[in-house]
Amino acid sequence: MRTRIEDATVDDVVAGMQTDGYTIVEGILSPAEVAAAKQSLQDVLAATPTGRNDFEGFSTRRVYALFAKTRAFDGPATHPLILGVLDRVLGEYQFSAPVGIQIGPGEKAQVLHRDDAVYPLPRPHQEVVVNTMWPLDDFTVENGATRLVPGSQHRTDAPDESETVPAEMPAGSVMIYPGSVWHGGGANTTDRPRLGVIIEYCSSWLRPQENHVLAVPREVAAELPERLQELLGYNIYPPFVGYVDGRHPRRVLQG
Repeated sequence: MRTRIEDATVDDVVAGMQTDGYTIVEGILSPAEVAAAKQSLQDVLAATPTGRNDFEGFSTRRVYALFAKTRAFDGPATHPLILGVLDRVLGEYQFSAPVGIQIGPGEKAQVLHRDDAVYPLPRPHQEVVVNTMWPLDDFTVENGATRLVPGSQHRTDAPDESETVPAEMPAGSVMIYPGSVWHGGGANTTDRPRLGVIIEYCSSWLRPQENHVLAVPREVAAELPERLQELLGYNIYPPFVGYVDGRHPRRVLQG
């Protein structure tokens, strides 16, 4: 499903995720916001090595510990539409794996996978992961647009590469999809890198892929808005999972 931010509703986004397996919302970031986000990552990317294996991509740079390195995604990560979808699909949630991904020229297509496969849960199960992909360059077939298998969130078998469709979308869009959808990064056959940012969320009762309490320095986290602190792990899963010394973990940030 594809819509624009002026027309997008939580109901529409969730419906698209349930039927197609994804929803693309165009125009959620302004050109100025896209430019600022790209600029905030330039020095970080310059100091980031390329991937260590086929999955990361030997011609791809991945910016981990994203919220320790840029403030450009504080707003997108807590956009009302995104949080509304997360409230509906996950209920209680936190960041799992926020990563900046720059697919370089010559990179081959990533193997198809499900993001929720990192959790050893028997299928079928409730959705426990929701991913958001934010293109900072236009995503095209040629430069490595994410490939997805529509409707694959309902499948029990592994799909074939021939079943994928490219998530082509302009910079400033966001693609929202559950962790149960088969997908993978595309091959970049151009002579320019393709930059996007993934902000992945998981249910609060699961361990996130990245340990944000350690990845984001405490002095940085202490200055962030309360909602971002909660998403970084300074929160509890009701009634009390995640407490620190018998108290709410956010009190740790208060000294």
